[in-house]
Amino acid sequence: MILWSFLSTALLGGPVAAQQQPAAPGSSQQPQVKVNMLNVCAPSAEEQKEIASALGRVPKQPLFGSDFEVSRGRSTLTEMPAMLEAGAPGHVAGEPSVANYVRIRREFSVQALFSLVQYSFSNDGQTMVETLVLHVRDPKDLIQVSLEDSASSVTSSDAMLMSNTPVNRIRLERFGKQSVALARCQAADGGPAPDQSAYEPLFRSASDVLAHYRELLGVKSVVPEELAKINGMPKTHSATKTPPSGTSKMRKTVPPPK
Repeated sequence: MILWSFLSTALLGGPVAAQQQPAAPGSSQQPQVKVNMLNVCAPSAEEQKEIASALGRVPKQPLFGSDFEVSRGRSTLTEMPAMLEAGAPGHVAGEPSVANYVRIRREFSVQALFSLVQYSFSNDGQTMVETLVLHVRDPKDLIQVSLEDSASSVTSSDAMLMSNTPVNRIRLERFGKQSVALARCQAADGGPAPDQSAYEPLFRSASDVLAHYRELLGVKSVVPEELAKINGMPKTHSATKTPPSGTSKMRKTVPPPK
């Protein structure tokens, strides 16, 4: 499910991997567990360089292929994810969380570093989440780049999309290595919030990427229309024709974005 897919893998402040070590023969002790931690509030200087490099490689004027996908639906989360990121808002009540979602996917031309880009928007009535994922075509070190922002559902989805909500989570998935992540961190246990002023350029760069791809993918018109169809409230189509949508994957030829 979209709402939790990023939260359950970003692992902000949570365990990344656990490996059991066999106990010595004849020992009655439980196997030891080693836990690696992601420092998402204060990544190292080397990790900051990796994030900056990955963001800088995202194409600003991409050449899209003819294949695309627009899908919509409703998904129910009946159980809490096994691991949630620290300080992240989430549905913790006993009742299932139901989220409406819209997905948009475009494929890059063969010469691009990235093979495809997927945008998703979800709203469970409490929190709205946008996620942009760029998949590397031939992963040798970097596999994918994920950018996420969120906002309270007290505002409308149209208002959130029009306001270009800034990114609050960045994550690099790497081949054979631990992920690299950076996230906005809140105060814990009544203490002050961590000073993240040094990471503002990275957050700004990520927000610029997401804002640019909102425009390239037609998010501000496609998403509200698709959400209205889920809710059974059709909207008047604008003069600019948007790609057709459906609840299943579609492949059609569309003109390149302006």
